[in-house]
Amino acid sequence: MKLRPLGDRLLLKRLEDEQTTPGGIVIPDAAKEKPSRGEVIAVGEGKALDNGQIRPLTVKVGERVLFGKYAGTEIKHEGSEYLIVREDDVIAVLES
Repeated sequence: MKLRPLGDRLLLKRLEDEQTTPGGIVIPDAAKEKPSRGEVIAVGEGKALDNGQIRPLTVKVGERVLFGKYAGTEIKHEGSEYLIVREDDVIAVLES
C-alpha cells in the first residue's frame, strides 16, 4: 500500500543529523533533538485557491527540505516513520 498526501501536503522521511559535533564530541541519543531536515517521498496534487483552481506545489519528490521544529504529523507506515507537513511548513529546499 502506498501513501499519497492530499492537497498541499508533503510526505517526508526525516534525515538523521550528525552523531558528532564539528569539534568531535559525540552527542548521546538522550541529548539529540528530532531532525528538522527531511526527504520528500510524495506530494499532494496542489493547494486549492479561493477561485477553485489548483496551484501545483513547488516542492518535488526526492528533494531535501528544512521544516519547522513542530511542523506536521508523525505517522508510522509499514515499519517506517514519516512526517506529513503542509508545503507552507517547509522553510527551504536544500540544494547541493
